[in-house]
Amino acid sequence: MSRALIIGAGGVAGVVIHKCCQNSEVFTDICIASRTKSKCDKFKEELQDKTKTNITTAQVNADNVPELVALMKEYKPDICINVALPYQDLHIMDACLECKVDYLDTANYEPEDTAKFEYSWQWAYRERFEKAGITAILGSGFDPGVTGVFCAYAQKHYFDEINYIDILDCNGGDHGYPFATNFNPEINIREVSAKGSYIQDGKWVETEPMEIKRVYNFDQVGEKDMYLLHHEELESLALNIKGIKRIRFFMTFGQSYLTHLKCLEDVGMTSIEPIMYEGKEIVPLQFLKAVLPDPASLGPRTKGKTNIGCIFRGKKDGQDKTYYVYNVCDHQECYKEVGSQAISYTTGVPAMIGAMMVLTGKWKKPGVYNVEEFDPDPFMEALNKWGLPWTENFDPVLVD
Repeated sequence: MSRALIIGAGGVAGVVIHKCCQNSEVFTDICIASRTKSKCDKFKEELQDKTKTNITTAQVNADNVPELVALMKEYKPDICINVALPYQDLHIMDACLECKVDYLDTANYEPEDTAKFEYSWQWAYRERFEKAGITAILGSGFDPGVTGVFCAYAQKHYFDEINYIDILDCNGGDHGYPFATNFNPEINIREVSAKGSYIQDGKWVETEPMEIKRVYNFDQVGEKDMYLLHHEELESLALNIKGIKRIRFFMTFGQSYLTHLKCLEDVGMTSIEPIMYEGKEIVPLQFLKAVLPDPASLGPRTKGKTNIGCIFRGKKDGQDKTYYVYNVCDHQECYKEVGSQAISYTTGVPAMIGAMMVLTGKWKKPGVYNVEEFDPDPFMEALNKWGLPWTENFDPVLVD
């Protein structure tokens, strides 16, 4: 019997909730908590007659540690699954520490006032989590998340050392809007408009936004333009995977998205610097988020597939070796199953699996960890079972 507190009620949270309810043998009880309780109640109403999982709901402000602590002390969860905003990670970790509750999230902490993506703030909690005897799993989405598990799996089974990793994130879906983001617009736009970077010989190499472009032919999607971005899992993988000389992250974008984004940047709409408007202080990017389509609403109109995976080059028994492992996910199939598009699905399923790894003791040890620091095998097995089957290619086309 396990009790999970799920904080958040957006698109990814919806997938996590659905998947926990499908997996009622592990998740016997869940509490869905958000600033807007009506969103939580809607999930409960939809699912309570379709699952053996006992569902409760609560209102909580994830920026308010005392509120979080009060909820945890009342509900007494075994784990807190954080699918709120990355700005709120540290508040939720503070509450978990005070209440001695295991913690899991899908994306690293970001300060609200600057676009900065790194693990330093959360890694600083290691000793406190160790002393409290509780586990924190960082980045159990897809990327970060499954990509890290892919790396650990490749290292365990196929390589003595991995020298080069390219993480390729392709979304071949079409939602029909001229411009919309597939996950939280505020986070998405901050991420793609920031400078790119990759790790080469132990050092960060910085690039201008969208400076490095490659074209790749993705299985079941086709040929797509992809661009080098900074992504947080590079930081942890460079530390945890043996033999790394270079690690990069690429994401696909269509020309329409890039054209609209450039226009919005040029007129200042992607800025996170507050401005005064009619006597009130507003953040342009937050206003833009309010007028863009809600990513949770894209499910019924998105068609096509995603393809996300990792290409490895390294050595085994002194011989050069290549390996590519990836998942293909169909937007419409995801919507039929859980009412979301594939971007939310590919993040929410691994969050449930990561929580299951902790609750069943497979990934349970005091401290703060990234997913690649654990045994990848049970997670990889669970991906096949819970909706994200993976494919292996031992002679992939490499990215130059």
